[in-house]
Amino acid sequence: MSQNILNTAHRVFEIELEALQAVDRQLGSEFVELVKRSEKALDRGGKLVITGVGKSGYIGKKIAATLSSIGSTAVFMHPVEALHGDLGIMRKDDLLVAISYSGETDELIRMITPAKRLGVELVSICGSADCRLGKLSDLVVPMKVEREACPFNLAPTSTTTALLALGDAWAMVMLQERGFTKEDYGRFHPGGAIGRMVTMHVKDIMRSGDRFALVSPDTAVRDALCRMGHARCGSAIVVDEAGKLLGVFTDGDFRRAAEKDINVLTRKMADVMTVNPIAVDSEALAVEVVRVVEKHKISDIIVVDSDRKVVGLIDVQDLPGLKLM
Repeated sequence: MSQNILNTAHRVFEIELEALQAVDRQLGSEFVELVKRSEKALDRGGKLVITGVGKSGYIGKKIAATLSSIGSTAVFMHPVEALHGDLGIMRKDDLLVAISYSGETDELIRMITPAKRLGVELVSICGSADCRLGKLSDLVVPMKVEREACPFNLAPTSTTTALLALGDAWAMVMLQERGFTKEDYGRFHPGGAIGRMVTMHVKDIMRSGDRFALVSPDTAVRDALCRMGHARCGSAIVVDEAGKLLGVFTDGDFRRAAEKDINVLTRKMADVMTVNPIAVDSEALAVEVVRVVEKHKISDIIVVDSDRKVVGLIDVQDLPGLKLM
């Protein structure tokens, strides 16, 4: 029984992967024209209006949300509600994008003519241009899929998966073509960790002042440990007379050194420090700190300025409190 369950699940994946590959192969001039018309609508102050019914409608809502999140203003309009007043969402500068795999959905077709009377362009995404929706459209983006993953070839499965990927491709191309940046993304996502990582800089989240320990190469290990305890941090940063980074000594370094030499407390930083430690620039985005932590598995990240002078420290334990991890 377990194997039958897995076999069915694997079959669904295989069929939906086939659908994705099929739509990928179909990408061509129609998709390019969709992007160009989308850019023109946005450049003239319009928006992208996505519409669809049923499962296509659900995917349409997601596509509209993704487009808006990357700076391409988009809204979803339900065809039935459109006939009862929501057509007022649209202006002549907008681009209407209708989604229907069959292109024969009555609720959608009834809305098209009143919508076009407003002067908007209509692009349809459907399985074939030879359908009622396609014949009413100014442009058809085809996405023919051979079969659904449903054993009856009825429940929208492969088609909705392919449509979702096509929508993501549309959005990511728009992001690229319109020069949308990580900083822009952060401005549209101010409430989440992603937004904070791409809008906040390292200098905004680092420890400064007496919250980290600076020592010289001549400082004894004993004194360095005292400064670390006072600052409540797990490392001492070794700098030269100009404040430039030379090395670092961590509590882990101390434990390892003490196992080998009980007299380590009297040794100098120059003898026990790790030279050329990993550091990040104070002007870097906060996301860089997360990358450093994930790549190097370290708990303290030294912060330097453009002259390699130490200006702060980031303790990985601070990141959850800042909602960056």
